[in-house]
Amino acid sequence: MSEYQRPEDLSLAKDLVCLAPKEAHAFLALKSAAERSDGVIPEKYRELISIAVALTTQCSYCIDAHTKNAVKAGASREEIAETVFIASALRAGAAVGHGLLAMRLFDAASSANDQASQGISNIY
Repeated sequence: MSEYQRPEDLSLAKDLVCLAPKEAHAFLALKSAAERSDGVIPEKYRELISIAVALTTQCSYCIDAHTKNAVKAGASREEIAETVFIASALRAGAAVGHGLLAMRLFDAASSANDQASQGISNIY
């Protein structure tokens, strides 16, 4: 398979909804509430936030839809560019945050390994 996501895959959305109607209804209700235009956050900013999230979750369909929506809501090319770098900085920041977890887990594993080694050397 040369590609995984293709625009024509969207034609399967109706099947997906029909096969899991309760779950689809709940998802679509949440999506509708989150994407409403009458919220406190203006529509353009909602779309820019949606683009940032879509970039970090790497959903091609979401990037496509929300970029088109952002254009309709008046977003500029510069705002899209800034959104790209905000999302990339946060994603990189998350790697640093997870790096801190890795350091703590390493320290715990090293300590456990040292204690196990000392226990073995005390046997002899």
